[in-house]
Amino acid sequence: MSNYQNIIVEIDGEAATITLNRPEKKNAMSPALHEEMTYALREVRDAKVKVLVLTGAGNAFIGGMDLEKCFFDPFDDPDKFREGTEWSFEWMRHLKAFPAVTIAKVNGWCFGGGMEVVGLCDIAIVAEESTWGLSEVNFGIFPGGGTTWTVAHNMAFRKQALYYSLTADTFDGKKAVELGWASKAVPLAELDAVTQKVVDGLLTKNRIVLEKTKEVYERALDLNFPDSVDYEIAKLWELSRLTKNEWIRVALNSFKKREYKPGLETYELPSEA
Repeated sequence: MSNYQNIIVEIDGEAATITLNRPEKKNAMSPALHEEMTYALREVRDAKVKVLVLTGAGNAFIGGMDLEKCFFDPFDDPDKFREGTEWSFEWMRHLKAFPAVTIAKVNGWCFGGGMEVVGLCDIAIVAEESTWGLSEVNFGIFPGGGTTWTVAHNMAFRKQALYYSLTADTFDGKKAVELGWASKAVPLAELDAVTQKVVDGLLTKNRIVLEKTKEVYERALDLNFPDSVDYEIAKLWELSRLTKNEWIRVALNSFKKREYKPGLETYELPSEA
């Protein structure tokens, strides 16, 4: 693996984990970390994994942006300020469009830009004890850099979204599920095991099927029903071509033989050998 200073990248077969590793700063994101995340996501993408887990070292997931490194220190140097900002936008855009399934494993503090990262992931498994908040109004700005976009697209109700954006009140992992930020909340002691169980289940699925499921979902958000039907059918034909009709040739043929229960389990993937 590459030698990073602010993150740890681990690739194990078809699964990868990136751990933000600034525990002394609650894993607050600095320009240097943004740059490393950009290269790390490229590295993981090129490995063609099925699943990418993002988590934090110590007792925090991401404590937001490193205010000194990102804003105060480069304030009088526009070029340096722009460079740091561009790195942050680059890796978050990449995360939003990442081909593998992305899982945020939220182990502790999750504030501001950390909530944005969770909002850009496909799945979020969080500790019930984790602490969340949009603290930007406490230092005189609003949630920016894409954070408000993730608030609008992850929180189910306007009143809730504006309440937490305006008051900076904090909430825990159980509330994060209620608000739409998390897929499930579990006790911190069970977080690793539950996340691994989800990862193991995803690893039994076809990588291209996972990728196309994400693509179709994202596109369907912007389409009316008839257009979405047309798009979904077209993507099904594309998927069939890319997987050599695996869903008919392997999956449904196995089902016909009563070799598995599609409502409860997956079919056995054909060997790539």
